[in-house]
Amino acid sequence: MDATLARLAANSTDLGLLFLRVGASVLLLIVHGLPKIRHYAAQAAAIEDPFHFGKKLTIAFAIFAEVVCPLFVLAGFATRPAALPVMIVTAIALLRVHPEWTVEQGQFAWMLLILFGTIAIAGPGRYTLAALINP
Repeated sequence: MDATLARLAANSTDLGLLFLRVGASVLLLIVHGLPKIRHYAAQAAAIEDPFHFGKKLTIAFAIFAEVVCPLFVLAGFATRPAALPVMIVTAIALLRVHPEWTVEQGQFAWMLLILFGTIAIAGPGRYTLAALINP
């Protein structure tokens, strides 16, 4: 009985991490990533450039962090490193671009920091695309 409970506990942790990865990645893609690609010209013109790297480099990093990285996290590939650019872009948005935001106004950004921070700490779990390819 103890072995069965241990197996269930391990599976529930991995299922929870899968749910976290999929949920966080899909939210980020839908709310921020895909609109940056679909409306690239408008997004590139409107993006803030807090470090004066140029709007092209800034939008490129934002697209990398909000499209490419969530796809890696979703697949469970290079999950921990892929979570870091998301956290960096989100922290820059909160602390540098929108420092005037209240917690209510920045709640989605804070949620992204918490979700992707948890993913960076916990890792992908057992259910990943790599695990399906190489069992």
